[in-house]
Amino acid sequence: MSSTPSPSAVKAYLLDLQSRIVQALEAQDGKPFLTDSWQRPEGGGGISRLIEEGHVFERGGVNFSHVTGAALPPSAAAARPELGGKPWEAMGVSLVLHPRNPYAPTVHMNVRFFSTVNSADEPVWWFGGGMDLTPYYGNVDDVRHFHQVCHDALAPFGSELHPKFKAWCDEYFYLKHRKEPRGVGGIFFDDFNALDFDDSFAMMRSAGDAFIDAYVPILARRKDAPYGERERDFQAYRRGRYVEFNLVFDRGTHFGLQSGGRTEAILMSMPPIVKWRYDWHPAEGSPEAALYTDFLVHRDWLQA
Repeated sequence: MSSTPSPSAVKAYLLDLQSRIVQALEAQDGKPFLTDSWQRPEGGGGISRLIEEGHVFERGGVNFSHVTGAALPPSAAAARPELGGKPWEAMGVSLVLHPRNPYAPTVHMNVRFFSTVNSADEPVWWFGGGMDLTPYYGNVDDVRHFHQVCHDALAPFGSELHPKFKAWCDEYFYLKHRKEPRGVGGIFFDDFNALDFDDSFAMMRSAGDAFIDAYVPILARRKDAPYGERERDFQAYRRGRYVEFNLVFDRGTHFGLQSGGRTEAILMSMPPIVKWRYDWHPAEGSPEAALYTDFLVHRDWLQA
């Protein structure tokens, strides 16, 4: 096995992953995704694949980016000050999908690779990524399925990875100012280089490849469920939490903006219709209240 990073192999995989995911999503929606290729003046570029006002997706995007820089930005160098000011390279696929139907959950997935050098000009690299599910009206079978696929993707690389990455996801996607999780979690990992390069890359690929199996069956079951204005109103209210997290806490958003990334691609994750209310609480015993009591809790969903 090799410990020498191969950015070209990672890039080829990410481009193929983006294509496969878009193809699977287009089969569900029936409307083609737009393609927007872009270049970054500071170095690198990307391909944004976006859908708006589709048959299933109100808004969604599957973005590939490969950007480089002469000096590591503050958001990345804060935890590794010895790498500050070093040239860097980052690439990844990031997606957020906002279905129109309130019974079809929002989903996020990201897999990425980062490389730089240390003070001795030796290679330093790591992988990151994960996926998480954000339902508005929860379904235990859906949540269990999502977590099972995540578990199975990590199992070949060590039994300790899923509980570690699941707990990391629960901690990361937590709105501290609201004291509530963003959704029902999934997996999250960052700064991962515990295995050699080949095995670390294989783990990242397994996580990325798992997305279609984790999400598309849920979408297929829920996209045509009947709903009314009540459900749409609650969906818009809960989408506000998604906006709050992405703008206040998300490391990827902060890194993209601080590194001079393309704003349209970075803010692709924002839902198209959002509402906020002052000190609102769902009626006790209502389906909306069940989201808070039964789903926005940290639990072992594989034992649910």
